[in-house]
Amino acid sequence: MSAPPGMPDPAAVLGDRQNRLRLLLAEATLDAVALVPGPNLIYFSGAAFHLSERPVLGLFPVRGKPIFLVPVLEAMKVEALPFPATIFSYDDEVGPAAACAQALGELQSRLALARREGVYKPDRAAGTEGDLWLGVEGRRIRYLELERMGQTPSHPRVFDADVIFAEQRMRKDDAELAAMRRAVAVAQAALDATLPMLRAGVTEKAVAAELTLQLLRQGSDPNLPFSPIVAAGANGASPHAFPTDKVLAPGELVIVDWGACVDGYFSDLTRTFALGGAPLDPRLAEAYRAVRDANAAGRAAVRPGATGADVDQAARAVIQAAGLGERFLHRTGHGLGLEVHEEPDMKAGATSPRLAVGMTFTIEPGVYLPGLGGVRIEDDMVVVPGGGESLSDWDRELMVLD
Repeated sequence: MSAPPGMPDPAAVLGDRQNRLRLLLAEATLDAVALVPGPNLIYFSGAAFHLSERPVLGLFPVRGKPIFLVPVLEAMKVEALPFPATIFSYDDEVGPAAACAQALGELQSRLALARREGVYKPDRAAGTEGDLWLGVEGRRIRYLELERMGQTPSHPRVFDADVIFAEQRMRKDDAELAAMRRAVAVAQAALDATLPMLRAGVTEKAVAAELTLQLLRQGSDPNLPFSPIVAAGANGASPHAFPTDKVLAPGELVIVDWGACVDGYFSDLTRTFALGGAPLDPRLAEAYRAVRDANAAGRAAVRPGATGADVDQAARAVIQAAGLGERFLHRTGHGLGLEVHEEPDMKAGATSPRLAVGMTFTIEPGVYLPGLGGVRIEDDMVVVPGGGESLSDWDRELMVLD
């Protein structure tokens, strides 16, 4: 597998990621991590699998090449990877039990040999040197995989390794940032194409359906980060509203929260619009101004060395000064990349890690007024040497749609 001209070589990128993972495993005295289908397995292997009733595991050891447990129908994906790997496969008739035992047994045998040769010396309490210590994805792994591994002769001890994955994935490289920039551009183009139908008389569902279609037409991968949110009038007071059959009416605010996916990387944006034909409630106009200014303050607070708490407080202080602090119901932002919600968080108490060049996240202050409506303005940010850069530039002033 070779890279197109001007693009990084996949084998080199994945090799570097796996080498950094090995260093972090050694620091944590873990023998390996066991990854299931999802963003971490994609990040470290480049391979995408479905999470299904057929278990898939990618074992990345502190020493040696990765080991994969896969159904036989997925073995070709592993064989095509740009790095050497050991494969244990199974079919539907036999099932995964024996292959799982073989995969963990291979891992344990390798590490035992390395210990005997003196090249692997995990710093552990006496009596536990021979145990198999596995890091797992605490927020993703299922009982299915844990039970299967626990029933093998290796009886691995499992530990939540999410902090290790987050430490590597928070800082994006140039290729990752390029994908995120394209995902933002696709999302903004899709909104441009959808805007003509965002009018009084259509339903939230109809607008959401058109926006979904336009995201695909503009070039998004099919696996959108989430189904678009279109919340009009009082429905906008719920931050995570689902589109309904409600008909958009004059004088309402409409929150549109949407995103695209390019090469597996997500964008996540929100804009709030006013529908003409009737006056906007002054309370909503005041809320919009507060959220707009809070969004600007949050973006301005982004810089290397700042904390997520610093950014959150900068945005939150503006809304509090407007007397609307109790109606800001969520954190100011969340990490963004291969997942729509990942580290780092922009929230109170988030003092670690400090922001560093290459970290990506949202800035999305909001105000929600029960029975009346809501406002949210969301942008995607990257930390750069001089501060913060907004990947998104769609107009943040209130747009009144006739």
